[in-house]
Amino acid sequence: MKNVIFKKTLFSLLLLLSCLGFSQNLPLSKDAKISVLTCGLGNETYSYFGHTAIRVADSANNIDLVYNYGAFDFATPNFVARFAKGDLQYFVVVHPFADFMNEYNYEKRSVFEQELLISQESKQKLFDNLNTTLLSEERYYTYKFIDKNCTSMVVDIINKTLNGAVITKKGDTERTYRSILFPYFDGHFYDKLGTSIIFGTKVDQLGTKIFLPFELKNSLEKTNFQNHPLASKSKTLLLFEKETPTSWWNNVYTYLFILAFVVLAHNKIVDKIYLLILSLIGIFFLVMGFYSSHQELAMNYNMLLFSPILLILILLSILKNKRGTYRFAILHILFLIVYTLFMINKAHFLIVLPMIVTSGFVLVRVAIRNKKRIPIII
Repeated sequence: MKNVIFKKTLFSLLLLLSCLGFSQNLPLSKDAKISVLTCGLGNETYSYFGHTAIRVADSANNIDLVYNYGAFDFATPNFVARFAKGDLQYFVVVHPFADFMNEYNYEKRSVFEQELLISQESKQKLFDNLNTTLLSEERYYTYKFIDKNCTSMVVDIINKTLNGAVITKKGDTERTYRSILFPYFDGHFYDKLGTSIIFGTKVDQLGTKIFLPFELKNSLEKTNFQNHPLASKSKTLLLFEKETPTSWWNNVYTYLFILAFVVLAHNKIVDKIYLLILSLIGIFFLVMGFYSSHQELAMNYNMLLFSPILLILILLSILKNKRGTYRFAILHILFLIVYTLFMINKAHFLIVLPMIVTSGFVLVRVAIRNKKRIPIII
């Protein structure tokens, strides 16, 4: 999913208009080919999952263009807030195929092509649909992580052209969205941890929708239309081995080291800082759950671990209210037990388990420190 600047977008639109002779209905020749491009994974956040685009090539009309549904503009006012809110507008742009390939060659990311084996009439209809979308307000759409992205938009416009749900997901429908996403974060530990704890129940649903580029590529290979394959076998246009990054800090070892320090320090101040961090993360999750229209952030049961009311426990501890502190510590130990039982069959259980253990140690220590001692009468 690529960021493009306004000038490049404008240039591409003008290029398309010149290619079409200012007409949206330029007839494609019989040699025209329309294909789905699947682009390899990168190490930037926007490229973790790859990318999908549509190529239209027609040498007779001097056309070789790539339609890209993954464009967004960093210059959008309140960009971060709108992205968090879930109303950021993505849009479709068109690139010359050569420029598109040069960019992926520069980034050392693979590109695979699958030609659509559809009739001349369907090719023309798809081409017209793409141009109608590109040159109207329909080019904008509200990005949704699972439901509306560069891949799902390609699926939608092809299915619309073919008058039905021709392309559906093949394979991996018994796995959850969360477990499908996990391998894409290899080499980016804290991204994996962050998405594990900020996502709620939606990503624990079975992944029945195509939402990732390589899911579409795999599904196209197994899809038939009108008694023959919908797409040709995948052709490799660029091939690079994905380089998994290494980092001295972005790895599981720093994570375990920090948590081990909290457990072994056995210090009241360290315990309070740890619980404060958990509570602030929980408050952030709570606010985002209500503020954002991203359904993936709603119903976040991870707040049983990152409980906002840990702030009350910390406040009671500072005020030296031993009874209240003890009761809230016990309450959060119960939260932790419920959370652990609920998490056992979840894809992110192992990655949060060290935090569960650390929180258990800290809360038990807090409870023991504040438990009312029973006097012994001799």
